[in-house]
Amino acid sequence: MLWAGRMRLGTVGILLMLVHASAACEFGPFPYSFTGIVCRMTKPAALLLNQETAQVIQAAFRNAKFPNITGERSMRLLGKVAYGLTNIQVNDLSIEQSEVELKENDAIHIAIKNVTAFFKGTLTYGYTGAWFLQLFHSVDFEIESSIDLQINIKLMCQKDQVAADASDCYLTFHKLALHLQGDKEPGWLKQLFTDFISFTLKLVLKSEVCNEINFLAQVLANFVHDLAANFVQDEDIRLDISLASVPLIKANYLESHHKGLVLYRNYSDVLSDSVFSPSLLTESRMLYFWLSEHILNSLASSAFLDKRLVSTIGGERLQALFNMEDTEVQQKAVQMIFQGTSFNDSVAKVWSLAYPQISLQPEGTVVKSLVAVEVSIFPPGEEPLMVLYMEKEIMVTIQAAYAEKKLILHPLDSRIEFKVFKCTADPSGKDPSIRSFLQTMISAVGIPEVTSRIESALTSLMNSKGLHLFEIRNPEIITRKGYAIVQLDFSFPDHLLLDFLEKRL
Repeated sequence: MLWAGRMRLGTVGILLMLVHASAACEFGPFPYSFTGIVCRMTKPAALLLNQETAQVIQAAFRNAKFPNITGERSMRLLGKVAYGLTNIQVNDLSIEQSEVELKENDAIHIAIKNVTAFFKGTLTYGYTGAWFLQLFHSVDFEIESSIDLQINIKLMCQKDQVAADASDCYLTFHKLALHLQGDKEPGWLKQLFTDFISFTLKLVLKSEVCNEINFLAQVLANFVHDLAANFVQDEDIRLDISLASVPLIKANYLESHHKGLVLYRNYSDVLSDSVFSPSLLTESRMLYFWLSEHILNSLASSAFLDKRLVSTIGGERLQALFNMEDTEVQQKAVQMIFQGTSFNDSVAKVWSLAYPQISLQPEGTVVKSLVAVEVSIFPPGEEPLMVLYMEKEIMVTIQAAYAEKKLILHPLDSRIEFKVFKCTADPSGKDPSIRSFLQTMISAVGIPEVTSRIESALTSLMNSKGLHLFEIRNPEIITRKGYAIVQLDFSFPDHLLLDFLEKRL
């Protein structure tokens, strides 16, 4: 399951499921022709991610680099009054409300209301005039502000990925009050400096905060792009998740279409057409992934070329497989095959002889493969001896699910056809009891055993990519003719965003 699930960070990260782009952002004339993967995030998911707004906005204010503010003004009687605000930084911040709206074919609109921010720093001021010597004073100050923010995030294609353009950013000030140290200075002085600096301060805050928000949008987009690219790569096998068409913003969902081509060493996959249609996905769940049958076939072929479709079974596990039922026929067959040798001295090797063929059907994932099984015994002090070799064509239907952070593969009906059968205990191959026993053992125990091993390996692979860190709720894996749909709801793990912001900023 190199293709299974990815989800994303932060409120600015509402757009971050749309994290991949084509190399030159040049798309063909047909939107879905080269689409192997589709990701749809619906409005409920956007609303959930919007709850993380406070984390991102706090980071934007905290990391904004506010420049020193200086000025000079002529005043009657006082002459020239010069001032400077230095060491400006955020002392405290709180957010009352945040709302998100998907503006169709336009942008993701985020409205953040009643941001209460306190800034602190040092005010230096002085008078120069005919009646006064040049005299400067320094006093600590605090600025109390109440702000509304409006951010329109547009999705732009830049090089290999979607860029989040959050430069369309506005700050509206409802309050901007300057408090000098202990309010000991004369009221006229505080009013004087408030009048002097308020306009300049508003411009500086807007510029620096909006720049930081735009920067964070880019950083988050890059981070999630790297996260997704890593998730769909394992050693030499990876998916090309660049965009197949321009991302869509609809009133109720965001949707992106990706190539989903499998890349393995010098082998590059080709997808000429796709069966995707927007009507195949609904809007009832938070997150959808549509996956082409072509992807699974290509992944299986790459796994075969990479020699991953090989397994060995020995010792107690091998004994359990062959002793599936305690009958006289079974005991006789096992005795004949292993010639009385201990299972601890025996090993079974199972591998695929050709590219597995995968087709997606309403009843499940149908896997057809030519498989070889070789059983060898290693008598103490003697050369190894192959006691059983068989090649068989197996077709099995598998239903997949995901629960308790584990992938579950359940094999249903299977068909087995022997192509080659060699057994030391039956050189002529005419003893029906051995072949009948082996066919029953493969169907009842062998296929579930191999499926279980694949299930465990894929779960470990996905967890190594961090899937287990996300709170996935009620996931469903639905197969249809030619494609599969993974649909789910999720809760956002707050600590992931906090860890990310702490490490990156």
